[in-house]
Amino acid sequence: MGQFTRKILKNRWIIIASVIVLTLFFGYQTRFISINSDIVSSLPDDDPAALLFKNIGNQFGGNEMGMIVLESDNVFKNDLLQHVKQITDSLKITHGVSTVTSLTNILDIKSTEEGIEIGKLVDEYNLPDNQSQLDSLKSYVFSKEMYKGAIVSEDGTATVIMFTLLPDADKQAVAKGIKEKIEAFNLPERIYFGGLPFMLNDVSDLIISDIVWLLPIVFIVIALILYFSFKSLRGVLMPLLTAGIAVIWTIGIMVTAGHELTIILNIVPIILLAVGSAYTIHVINSFNVSKTTDINQTIIKALGYVIIPVVLAAVTTAIGFVSFVLGAYLTMIRDFGIFTAIGVMVSLILAIFFVPALTSVFSKNDNKKTADLTEKKTILSHVILQPLSNLLFKHPKYIFSIWGILMVISIVGMFLIKTSTNMADYFKKDNPTRISEDLMQKKFGGSFPVFVVFDGDVQSPEVLKTMIKTGQFMKQDPNISITQSVADLIEQMNDAMLEGEKIPDDRTKIEQLWFLLDGQDIMPQLVSEDLDRGIIQSKFASVENKEIEAFTKKMQQFIEENSNENCKIELTGMPSVYVRLNDSLIKSQFSSLLIALVLVVLIVGMIFRSISKGIYATIPIIATILVLFGFMGFTGIPLDIATVLVGSIALGIGIDYSIHFISGFNAHLKENGDAEKAIEKTLLSSGKAIIINVTSVAAGFLVLLFSQLVPLQNFGLLVAISMFGSGLGSLTLLPVILILANRKRKIIAN
Repeated sequence: MGQFTRKILKNRWIIIASVIVLTLFFGYQTRFISINSDIVSSLPDDDPAALLFKNIGNQFGGNEMGMIVLESDNVFKNDLLQHVKQITDSLKITHGVSTVTSLTNILDIKSTEEGIEIGKLVDEYNLPDNQSQLDSLKSYVFSKEMYKGAIVSEDGTATVIMFTLLPDADKQAVAKGIKEKIEAFNLPERIYFGGLPFMLNDVSDLIISDIVWLLPIVFIVIALILYFSFKSLRGVLMPLLTAGIAVIWTIGIMVTAGHELTIILNIVPIILLAVGSAYTIHVINSFNVSKTTDINQTIIKALGYVIIPVVLAAVTTAIGFVSFVLGAYLTMIRDFGIFTAIGVMVSLILAIFFVPALTSVFSKNDNKKTADLTEKKTILSHVILQPLSNLLFKHPKYIFSIWGILMVISIVGMFLIKTSTNMADYFKKDNPTRISEDLMQKKFGGSFPVFVVFDGDVQSPEVLKTMIKTGQFMKQDPNISITQSVADLIEQMNDAMLEGEKIPDDRTKIEQLWFLLDGQDIMPQLVSEDLDRGIIQSKFASVENKEIEAFTKKMQQFIEENSNENCKIELTGMPSVYVRLNDSLIKSQFSSLLIALVLVVLIVGMIFRSISKGIYATIPIIATILVLFGFMGFTGIPLDIATVLVGSIALGIGIDYSIHFISGFNAHLKENGDAEKAIEKTLLSSGKAIIINVTSVAAGFLVLLFSQLVPLQNFGLLVAISMFGSGLGSLTLLPVILILANRKRKIIAN
């Protein structure tokens, strides 16, 4: 190890120059970073739910629906109708918009003396302008199911303009442009923007906002903790410098590899600032402990002591992240695992090579030891570590029992954990986006599109009647208020012909009615060009996972009972996608955690040449993870796109503390051969670095509490709790296990 360190010192200028060049290169690459907040795109390309959802969008002019609501004391006023027409016309000419439906252009079917008339609800070039016309329009709208609660709220105070985007449109850019354009109209009504395109745009804005103002806060918080821990400029600058360089390299590699920043990759910089600084902290702490009058000798001695535990800590942390690559279903979580693991290894390389090289160049030989360190070490020992050591040796069984009781309680809480994949839950309750979504649900049946696909001859009475039956079944669910299909239009036309609101049994009659519909804007949205596929369009009102899952389950059962070779039925839309995402979260959690656990035990066991020590090292973190999941269950924090990462991250990072403790224990045991003295010395020496590490990492993650995105707030809180838990476990539960195991061996030996 000494020879290895001497090579680092010999080539220190080459190392420093290489780091500077690579940092400039990757820093330049970060200029080209882009953001993708679309969770649906994270499903694998061969996922059945995602594939059908995308196919529907391609075939029927888009599946991404946006909603713009105008709210006033009364919708039926000429000036408000003029504003609806203004927005409608603006959307029609917006690049990327496929279809637009509003009060001023919606299709209307009515019976006349001549037979049947198919046109628009209002004449957009001659909107109602006197009270009589407006009252007549209001009465007519509320008399028809296809308008009431669908295009105008049932209380008459709001109207919605709906649009869909073309499949190849840049959803976020189009939504952003639409929002800016409409806000520029400066209309007097209250305007709300809802639907997935607007949510994606708002999430992107919040991601940028978080990066811009949270990263500096993380820097400041960690800097303060490091200053009070080391009381030296080197102790502050080195960890932050290496962590900052690791962030630049990782983002640069991400951009160079053609990846975008997602809601999950957004937290990689914060993770690397908090975690990446840990390896440098341990290296600097070792420099301080091993200090001699010759700086190069100090570096050689310090690296010889710390390099194995630091490398092992980084490798196990990287394994925690790599487990997502092996066990996760969503591509964004896999990408998160890959690039965070890369960032961790970059942090390790910088701590081992760059920090010693920089220290050797800019530090001078010193004939005196650092008095502050000795004084601080004594204070820390007397105030925290020495009393803790006395307590552990005096009451090991009580402490072990307390951990056991805590784990049993936590196991109960685990069964209360809920899952959440709904994007509306990403926003705080007072966020304008969340307020808009709540209004959409309350007045217009939500903004989450639902599609039921029918493959068959859509002009046949059998298929059309199956569509009607399906629509009626869907509306039995309280979260489905309106359904729309070509079968509904045929029924309305048949009723207008005074032959009853039903599907004719005669195919010829259907074809005659169909002829009248040809050329209407709505038809390409409901039936394929070859008339071999039709869809029911609807919206789902609730954001609750239980209700989404219940609806999906009922629909799948209905489909199995009613689908046949002449009419194949399939369900897709956002509820189906959310169910798929929900299932993937649960599978990802258990598979990635299990993979990480097995790999960590094997690697730690191999390094220490003892599987039992590998198991010992994982016991505190397993206990911490159980407590963490119990906390989630009891507090109602859901398993979502961000919190699903916590278990494996807690394992990967938290295991570091146990590794440092066991490594120190092995070293002291070799010195004196007394296990209990070795445990005490380890607590007093390695305990200091563990406490500093836990505090800095946890504080870095707690900054996420100020994020604008709820999942990231929960993520920051949970990781911070896991850091405190795993640190406490390595300083209490692990020593207690070693104490009890040692005493048992003594009893057996005697």
